[in-house]
Amino acid sequence: METSELDRSKIYKSWEVDGKFHSDGREVTLLEYVYSRPDIDQLRGSPQKVLEAIDDFARSVTGLINIGEAKGAVVTKLIAHYKPATILELGGYVGYSAILFGDALRKAGGKQYHSVEKSPLFAAVAASLVDLAGLRDVVRITVGTGAKGIQRLYDSGVLKSQLAMAFFDHHKPSYTSDLKRCERLGLVGPGTVLVADNMILPGNPPYAEWVGASVAEKQELDKNAEEKGNPNLQYKSRSIKSWEPSGHEDALEITECVGIQA
Repeated sequence: METSELDRSKIYKSWEVDGKFHSDGREVTLLEYVYSRPDIDQLRGSPQKVLEAIDDFARSVTGLINIGEAKGAVVTKLIAHYKPATILELGGYVGYSAILFGDALRKAGGKQYHSVEKSPLFAAVAASLVDLAGLRDVVRITVGTGAKGIQRLYDSGVLKSQLAMAFFDHHKPSYTSDLKRCERLGLVGPGTVLVADNMILPGNPPYAEWVGASVAEKQELDKNAEEKGNPNLQYKSRSIKSWEPSGHEDALEITECVGIQA
């Protein structure tokens, strides 16, 4: 397993406050913090400075469940390498990854970053920070669960061809079923790169099993599955050990679709 680096001087404050990890008002407090900074004019149109402001908040006020710098750097390198035209993100939270990866996508010549976020509040915070970062024309935020967001984007014709890259960072039990939905809709095919976060913390054995299985094994797994995928897609998958911004160990699963078995 490959390992990315962690700069311990940049660790966030604890993300647990009174037993909660989010949705306790910290997301709105973050927005107020960013917009009340004396250097707000320097943040406008600068993805990097907006990310630094979010990091400053999480290091000085309250921890956030962002992907953070360590794991974020792994994904931005993938974007620079593969140069995807479009990326689908499931689980946007307050927009940290949308800003980081949307900026990387733009630098790589890509066109659109679609971020699906279940919480209307989180989506609103993300949209405001994306706008501040000058990425409104690149990042589009859709409110809904992963499944509903995928289906809405597909039915509206926004996503009408195979995805170049997808990033899973939402409801962990939904990773596999939402990937299968993308497979059924033809959004995954040879060349599609899948990135799944939180493969250690908290872990996701069903997803790891699906992307690591052979065609024959997936055909067997799909027989009694409630959500059907396309087991004929052939995947090559690897794990990269990395770190949450809190300093906790975690890993990303990087999967490339390498073919379709006839």
